[in-house]
Amino acid sequence: MHDPHSERMSGSETRAASGLALVFAFRMLGMFMVLPVLATYGMDLAGATPVLIGLAIGAYGLTQAFLQIPFGVISDRIGRRPVIYVGLLIFAAGSVLAANADSIWGVIAGRVLQGAGAISAAVMALLSDLTREQHRTKAMAVIGMSIGLSFAVAMVAGPLLTRVFGLSGLFLATAGMALLGIAIVAWLVPRSVGPLHHRESELAREALGATLRHPDLLRLDLGIFVLHAILMASFVALPLALVQKAGLPKEQHWWVYLTALLVSFFAMIPFIIYGEKKRQMKRVLLGAVTVLLLCELFFWQFGGSLRTLVLGTVVFFTAFNLLEASLPSLISKVSPAGGKGTAMGVYSTSQFLGAALGGILGGWLFQHGGLGVVFLGCAALCALWLAFAVTMSEPPYVTSLRLPLSSVAVRDAGLVERLLAVAGVTDAVVVAEEAAIYIKLDTEQLDRTSLERLIEAAPARAEA
Repeated sequence: MHDPHSERMSGSETRAASGLALVFAFRMLGMFMVLPVLATYGMDLAGATPVLIGLAIGAYGLTQAFLQIPFGVISDRIGRRPVIYVGLLIFAAGSVLAANADSIWGVIAGRVLQGAGAISAAVMALLSDLTREQHRTKAMAVIGMSIGLSFAVAMVAGPLLTRVFGLSGLFLATAGMALLGIAIVAWLVPRSVGPLHHRESELAREALGATLRHPDLLRLDLGIFVLHAILMASFVALPLALVQKAGLPKEQHWWVYLTALLVSFFAMIPFIIYGEKKRQMKRVLLGAVTVLLLCELFFWQFGGSLRTLVLGTVVFFTAFNLLEASLPSLISKVSPAGGKGTAMGVYSTSQFLGAALGGILGGWLFQHGGLGVVFLGCAALCALWLAFAVTMSEPPYVTSLRLPLSSVAVRDAGLVERLLAVAGVTDAVVVAEEAAIYIKLDTEQLDRTSLERLIEAAPARAEA
């Protein structure tokens, strides 16, 4: 047994975080590895047109968007593991279908089936079941890093694998990774006692209305929608620009993405530190969206040589990775107490819908106007996002906490009111069915230990 208040993650928590991070990483690798190669290699498939290539790039987002919340709800009923196993098997089946396709429609069908294995919500819920409150943010950060790393690896591994094994070999590799994910969940990830309900990691129906009416959450949802639409549309155009404009053979594209991702990873870190330490996240967000807009205009106007395309790609990925890392953090800050899981569910749905629209839009614009029109279309999307982002409020710099309550404290009608009167506490809600309280607090004004003392004193006050 481990000490419930220990400041170190236990062995089982470490195994849970690392195992589920690997599952996420393998699945995301399978999703992303096709991005840098589908626009170039996919044109050899029977029936391929730019519009259909774009649809193949973004198709996974359609089924992912519509099924990830239902899969999460089902996992509350029948357990996390069965849902994760079925989701990974569906993903593997989609990969095999795409691998055996000899036409673009077969690849599209495979990508749609890949997206139907929508296990994100179930994996995050299982992570919550297996980690203590004080380590949950740390565990989720491990998964966040694994997603970022898998994207970087995919940009390089996709072109290298396709060069050696072709598109079918690439899809078979993604099927293998899905099956490896099943083995990791079965043998590495510890067993949980059963689904625990955490509003910070799962959808709460009663919080959905407030989430969909929250102006700043909606601005962030629009942001991730546009960000992934631009990513997918850009991957219709960028690989083709490298071939057609810069004369770089498709087998050599990997070094462009490797350079861009390595430089961008280190370039974005100072901006993240500045935004958090100086409490200037809105300024960082607006700056990154502006840079993204300028990148698309740069591609449109100057993307005619290898040097300018590589330079533009490095700056593009710096802004993209900065926004990809910042937006979930902003969702956590802005969402009401006990509403983070619901807010993240809507946010993820927006992300996948953006990916679907971006692929289709990128292909359609390329087919009807060429590369320049794709970049202009992406710039227009950035301008739309910027217009909405400018009006957002500076986010509150708060941490979300979930603390268990005794049966007496749950019945204490004045607990929330007293906590809200404490400097540093910005929001609080008691959820009686979980015997827990969700709190948002500014850790520069109030630390966790002081807060726990206040809550532990609540039963005494309630009985007095």
